[in-house]
Order: sequence, then C-alpha cells, then structure tokens
Amino acid sequence: MVNFLTVLDPVLRALLNFYGLRSQSIEIEPGTVVHFWGPSQISENYTSQNNQAKSANHLEKPALVLLHGFAATGVLTWLLQIMAFSGTYAVFVPDLIFFGDSTTHSANRSPEYQAECLAKGLKRLGVERCTVVGCSYGGIIGSKMAVLEPELVRCLVLSNSNVAITELQSEEAFERIGSRSWPELMLPETVEGLRKLLGAVIFKRPWLPDWAYKHFLEVMFDSRQERAELLKALVIKDKDFAVPKFSQKICVMAGEEDKIFTPEIVQKTKAQLGDKATIHVIKKAGHLVHLERPFVYNRLLKKSLTNL
Repeated sequence: MVNFLTVLDPVLRALLNFYGLRSQSIEIEPGTVVHFWGPSQISENYTSQNNQAKSANHLEKPALVLLHGFAATGVLTWLLQIMAFSGTYAVFVPDLIFFGDSTTHSANRSPEYQAECLAKGLKRLGVERCTVVGCSYGGIIGSKMAVLEPELVRCLVLSNSNVAITELQSEEAFERIGSRSWPELMLPETVEGLRKLLGAVIFKRPWLPDWAYKHFLEVMFDSRQERAELLKALVIKDKDFAVPKFSQKICVMAGEEDKIFTPEIVQKTKAQLGDKATIHVIKKAGHLVHLERPFVYNRLLKKSLTNL
C-alpha cells in the first residue's frame, strides 16, 4: 500500500502555495541547513549564492513564526493556523533541525543551538522583527530565541509549552503518562507505541486503523539517534532552572487536560513571569490544543497577538 502521507505531500504543497507560502532551504553554516515555508516574495528574492537576503525583501505584513513540537514537521503541526493567519501575517514555518528537510553536521544538540540557527535563517530571509509561537518543544526553542535575540523577537506565545523542562517535571510526566523516558514516548517504533504517544498528547484520541499508524511511523520518525540526543539535551537539572528575564510580553496557551505541561506547571510559570505574561487555558483539550480546538485556539491567539 502506498503511504498516504507521501500521497498527501503534493496536496499540502499546493495548499501552501495557494496561501502564498513557498519552500526555501537556508544554509546557516557549512553542513547546517534549515528549511522554511515562508512568503513567496521572500523565497523569490532570496539568493542562495551569497546566503544573503536582497534589500528588496521588505515584508508587507508583520512576521509570524510558528515553531513545531517533537512529533511532526512544521506544516503538519500548524496547517490550520497557516490557513487562518496568512491573510494578515507574513507566516514563516521552519522545520527544526533533524525534522523535515533541516539538518546539521554539528554535534550541538542544545535548544540554544536550534534557536541560534533559526534566528540566523530568519534574518537571512529579511525578517527584522517577529512574533514567535512555539508548540511544546518549539516553545522552549522560542524562549531561547527570545532571550538570545531580543531585537528579533517582538513577543512570544508558549503553546502547551514552558520556558524549559526539568528532571522533576519529566519524572512527574512519566508517572502521569506511564512512560520511562522521553525517547520511549516521543520516538515510538510500534503501532502500540504511537497509540500511547497520541493518547498522551490528545485529550480524546481519534480512532485510526493500524495502517495509518504504520504509515506515520514510516515517514515521521527518522533521524532517531539525533532526535534522542535532542531530548537528552533538552532536560535540565532542577537546580539549574530559572525563568528568564524576558524583555518581551509572553502569552501562554494551554490545554486543560495537558499531561506534559499541566495547567499547574504553566500557571506557576505565568506567576513567575509576572505582569509580562497572560494565560489562556482551553477546556476539553490536551497537549495539542491548536489541533484539538482550532477555532477556539485561533480566536484566542488572534486576540492575544493584537494585545501583545
């Protein structure tokens, strides 16, 4: 049987083109490439020969950067938001390193390195100021980018995410979910493992036939060793955890039934951020609130982006 995701790929590309996005791979440094979907005029004006954005790359709309989580590429994570926001924003959807067409020869697996590469790629595409929305792992990367590049990141939205994840938070999540490690949960190798992952991140897991799970496993979980190293580098010791002193305003979007970053965790972070932060907790949604309750999520996100 032909993998349905392979068949779906040209349909997704045509849909993205319809919404004004084009594919572009940016060489950050020798051996490191970050793939973006971004506004067509940026892709057309970018010159790969000298790795610089032409001076003609002036965005007509404010830049919105959507960072995906750990189980899918940018487009599969944010398709519903691309459709909702591309009319009013210049939407950029990168694939994080070792996801989609982004890769590196570097041995650095830290969230800071991901953030540095994204910032360089955005600047080379002509982005001078942007709003960053990060889902789960992408929110942690977005937090690092906000600290490292305060002139680039205007404001930050943490979507079912936090500024970091600690060893204690990990252990408590494993107990809630019934897992022993992040690689075991986030890098499934069997249909049952993928069902367990979806059950952990979705409030009401939809029924899917076994062949759909198998197709997803074939396509979406490559670079397993490198991704396991990303997960290892992600978790920090509790004594090293500190909420950064952001210069930006922060919005937290959370699912009431999230088993990874629970409402209690994000409420605590919001309190530590103080007046810089606002929070929206969406009912009947888990860790993928933007996919589970897209109309509610998009409405609240639009409101938040206006006020940030």
